[in-house]
Amino acid sequence: MITLNNINKSYQLGRHIIRVLKDINLQVEKGEFAAIVGPSGSGKSTLMNLIGCIDKPDSGSVIVDQMIIDYSSLTGLSAFRAGKLGFIFQSFNLIPVLSAYENIEFPLLLTDLNKSERQTRINTIAEKVGLTTILAHKPAEMSGGQKQRVAIARALINNPSVVLADEPTANLDEETSHTIMSLMKNLNNDINSTFLITTHDPLVRNYTEREILLKDGRVLINELEAVS
Repeated sequence: MITLNNINKSYQLGRHIIRVLKDINLQVEKGEFAAIVGPSGSGKSTLMNLIGCIDKPDSGSVIVDQMIIDYSSLTGLSAFRAGKLGFIFQSFNLIPVLSAYENIEFPLLLTDLNKSERQTRINTIAEKVGLTTILAHKPAEMSGGQKQRVAIARALINNPSVVLADEPTANLDEETSHTIMSLMKNLNNDINSTFLITTHDPLVRNYTEREILLKDGRVLINELEAVS
């Protein structure tokens, strides 16, 4: 589902060039529920940004769902993100003036679905993530866990091939973190989308099937580990 071939990425800091990713080779299979772990500055966010078409590598290729990402086409990247990728952010990134329903609906407004089709899809995903009773609520009226459920529903509303989750439990208490991770894992089993998660949270290890350890811009561990 995701293949990275000889990926390198650097940034210029003043007169210095900082190599963030160094000759990364990685493969993530369809339906995996995997975590990218490592210390701050190891390149986790940069790697996710390349897969999410938010940034581009200096060299190498990124293949998602058998498509080589063409970073030179802004229109193509937008269409690719909308059709293939779902994003879950640690800060939720909900639109404050919109209800839960409207936040979930937002990606669908870029599709050809009519109002009735959008409503059916929203109600279906809302039931799966336990949001049916608060669809009219705005973010200020929600708990952190409810906001993250809305973010998950929004990420999944277009049936993406890959879901990229950036520190999804960072702003949640332990009990809510377990609830959210269990929900994500159940959805992963139900829809067979590939989930790739960046995290510093040891709790997440109870749910992921695989850890990809980054250190100093290199992959150190890339092994499949069954969850006990």
